[in-house]
Amino acid sequence: MRLGRLIARLVVGGLFFGHGAQKLFGWFGGPGIDGTAKTMDSLGMKPGRRNAIAAGASEAGGGALIAAGAFTPAAAAALIGTMITAIRKVHLAKGFWNTGGGYEFNLTLIAALLVLVDEGPGPLSLDRALGIEREGAYWTLLALAAGAAGSAVAISAGERVAGEAPFENLSEPSSIGPRRIVRMSNT
Repeated sequence: MRLGRLIARLVVGGLFFGHGAQKLFGWFGGPGIDGTAKTMDSLGMKPGRRNAIAAGASEAGGGALIAAGAFTPAAAAALIGTMITAIRKVHLAKGFWNTGGGYEFNLTLIAALLVLVDEGPGPLSLDRALGIEREGAYWTLLALAAGAAGSAVAISAGERVAGEAPFENLSEPSSIGPRRIVRMSNT
């Protein structure tokens, strides 16, 4: 048995679960959903509440799955996506080193997740018990690519929503807004 993998899964997964619970529930001194939503809004990840729920759920759910060794490549992809987003939106401009607020720690977590995917979650895992354990270079690259794609989609969607005018599409027949309501009341 590879004890190191189990310890790594429990530590990395547990830390991610805790970080997600901070965002969602305010546990462990975290900001909770309202505080996280304000942060997301300030980062241009709009709407803030939806992105706060998505990030918190990815971290708490993905962390729990990693700790359990369940659906390991998919769980890692979700967590990698949140880390890439954090790097791009918060840490990249601050440089590499964590002491200056940089992305060193996020990159370390991504590397740890990739090792867990590459080596597999190990014998004491739900993936192994269910007969669905996946490991190796293919799954590692797939988890990295899926995480990067998820981050790109989330950032792009947040920027698109942030740039929209509040009443931009009211004249379209499928939209619902004050203009349509007025037309309906005038008939």
